[in-house]
Amino acid sequence: MSIVNAKEILIEATENKYAVGAFNITNLIQMEAVIEAAIEKKAPLIIQTSVKPSKFLGKDVLVAIFRTLAESAPIPICLHLDHCTDIDYCKTCADAGYTNIMIDASKQPFEENIRQTKEVCEYSHSLGDISVEGELGTVSGVEDQVKIAEDEAALCNPDQVIEFVGSTGVDLFAPAIGTAHGIYKTKNPKIDFERLGKIFKILNQDRIETPLVVHGGTGLPEEYITRLIEVGGSKFNVSTELKHTLIDATFNYISEHPEEYDPGKIDIAVKDSIHKVVARWIDVLGSTGKAA
Repeated sequence: MSIVNAKEILIEATENKYAVGAFNITNLIQMEAVIEAAIEKKAPLIIQTSVKPSKFLGKDVLVAIFRTLAESAPIPICLHLDHCTDIDYCKTCADAGYTNIMIDASKQPFEENIRQTKEVCEYSHSLGDISVEGELGTVSGVEDQVKIAEDEAALCNPDQVIEFVGSTGVDLFAPAIGTAHGIYKTKNPKIDFERLGKIFKILNQDRIETPLVVHGGTGLPEEYITRLIEVGGSKFNVSTELKHTLIDATFNYISEHPEEYDPGKIDIAVKDSIHKVVARWIDVLGSTGKAA
């Protein structure tokens, strides 16, 4: 149990038709809430940090806090660097102790995406037990410093998948299938379920070798999530909902207690709210009890 890379828990999730929540955190309170919710639910977990909070809080500080909380946890937990476009920072975070790295070169031409992803894979794998996520196609919306307009987004080309994964040595694959970062503008976003299913079959013919990642979890209808898991998705990224929960819980508490100046009580309100959101996601993803 405790500290793992992402690939080992996602292979098991894929084989057993459930998914693991990958939750983006921006501070210690969120990290504690996410881990406590996963422990309560007996679920495997992926903690994610985008590049901006990683640099602001300090990668070494985040890794130290993560290790302190994860080493005593009775569940498998991974620390993931999300959507990093800087090869050097990917390597720096691998050195620091992140156990899964995402190099996002999806906006680059195909061959350059391969080159950058391969470099990060080779470096991370040389350090030991670190897995790497790569992306093909582009997911619209905003994720930290990565901003993609809807008209710039491009779905993953299944014909390029074997070459990309084979040439890079990537452990996890994030194909663009129509999901989006941020808040969906419609209750029924257009998601290409068939594309994800086709890519899954291309990469995992005889056995599960390359788990698939779904970006843009916030706002997806539950029936979409269930269907995406059925066709092969095993890592679901949730970021925007946690950010909104943190800010809304803070605002609501201050609004209801305008004369009170106790940061600890605000932290408790935020932690409780984050805990409830994460617990609900774990149930929806079907990972409750999978780390028992």
